[in-house]
Amino acid sequence: MPNLANAKKALRQSKKRYERNKVVRDELHSLRRKLRKLLEAGKLPEAKQLMPTLDKKADKAVTKGIYKRNKVARIKSRAMASIRRAEAK
Repeated sequence: MPNLANAKKALRQSKKRYERNKVVRDELHSLRRKLRKLLEAGKLPEAKQLMPTLDKKADKAVTKGIYKRNKVARIKSRAMASIRRAEAK
């Protein structure tokens, strides 16, 4: 545990930020999982409808500083690639 007042405050802030960021990370993770399950089930139209939501949430995570820009670009790229692979089948 921190002893100094500023260290205590920094710890409190860190915990709050962690909880706030966790909500966004978990939501993005669940969207990715939902997309994957839709593709596995062969529901391509629903997966395509989910993609703009995934893009928007991912971009918002970058602006909030939760994820880095390249990580989000990779997530979006892989999601689109999986949709394109499903279309090709």
